Amino acid sequence: MTQGIIEDLITQLTKLPGIGRKSAQRLAFFILTMSPDDAKGIASAIIDVKDRARFCSTCFNITDTDPCNICSDPSRDKGRICVVEEPSNIIAIERTRSFDGTYHVLLGALSPLDGVTPDKLKINELAHRIQSDSVKEVILATNPNTKGEMTAQYIAEIIKPFNVRITRIAYGLPIGSDIEFADEVTLSKALEGRREM
Repeated sequence: MTQGIIEDLITQLTKLPGIGRKSAQRLAFFILTMSPDDAKGIASAIIDVKDRARFCSTCFNITDTDPCNICSDPSRDKGRICVVEEPSNIIAIERTRSFDGTYHVLLGALSPLDGVTPDKLKINELAHRIQSDSVKEVILATNPNTKGEMTAQYIAEIIKPFNVRITRIAYGLPIGSDIEFADEVTLSKALEGRREM
């Protein structure tokens, strides 16, 4: 009986991304050592997020209020929209505490081979926001890979007629790295994104 419930927990934990069987087993035995309140807190948080989480009707971030806290914050600069692929990208940018504008989540990136075409992303909704709001700048913060670059180029072409400033996040060498270990694409992008000193 005990082995059955532990095995079931391990199986369920392996459904999480990046969690293999060994990690799931460690987590399962760790959960066994937790206080009942802590374990119930985790279970309750999972159920709560599944029951209450939805997309913001303005930016498509995950939220439990509509509009989300960022869209409804009066201190945010509504004239700047940072376009990202996924809600998790917002968390990463917010950690920097260097952006006070709003966001727009595409919910993916263009990938025709995988069936992800422009109509499957929130690009039309972005165009509508730019037209109806007083947006001055759109920052394209899609991932620096083939899909992200294709998506950024496509969006830039779509919103060019709206007469807004279109910028792309810079990328290149990470702080603390050595140039000799950088790949050609990263080094090329670092050179392209150079700035005045």
